Amino acid sequence: LGKSYDENVIFDGLDLRIEKGDRMAIVGVNGAGKSTLARIMAGVEPYQEGEIELGINTVIGYFAQHSAEILNPKMTVFETMRAEFPAESVGALRKCLACFGFDVHDIDKPTSYLSGGERSRLVLSRMLYDPPNFLILDEPTNHLDVESKQALIDALKSYTGTMLFVSHDRHFLDAVATHILELEGGAAK
Repeated sequence: LGKSYDENVIFDGLDLRIEKGDRMAIVGVNGAGKSTLARIMAGVEPYQEGEIELGINTVIGYFAQHSAEILNPKMTVFETMRAEFPAESVGALRKCLACFGFDVHDIDKPTSYLSGGERSRLVLSRMLYDPPNFLILDEPTNHLDVESKQALIDALKSYTGTMLFVSHDRHFLDAVATHILELEGGAAK
């Protein structure tokens, strides 16, 4: 795979295979191309060279650093979940929200009143309620407090699919990653 922005080569000749069940972390300095690779793998950013082959029946779920901006500010926390999963029981949806730190008082808040961390938790709870089989997460722990990070780690530990994620959070990396891909100077190892 090759990606560049004009003369700035992000990576050239990247050869990567992610197997079913892998939990691959992408690490490197700022500007190394971590988020770019995540966006390419999620199908939201083009690349110039190479090809990406997805396994049969692969369903991608993508959490971008700014995913929380897609929430409807007029809907409450619970309405957001209900809109995504209208056939699910109230109890099941509340239980999922509780796992991500939303108590009985929080579920009636409009999403416009939520902090950045709360918005991220809501987006992640929606994604993980009925998870795809390939999660691509770009800095999922940004804006999360310690309890929320632990709730996310716990949820991802029980997740049986494949993951590719970008993170600088050492505790999160140690708890979740099975493989590390380091991007540096246009190369990967």
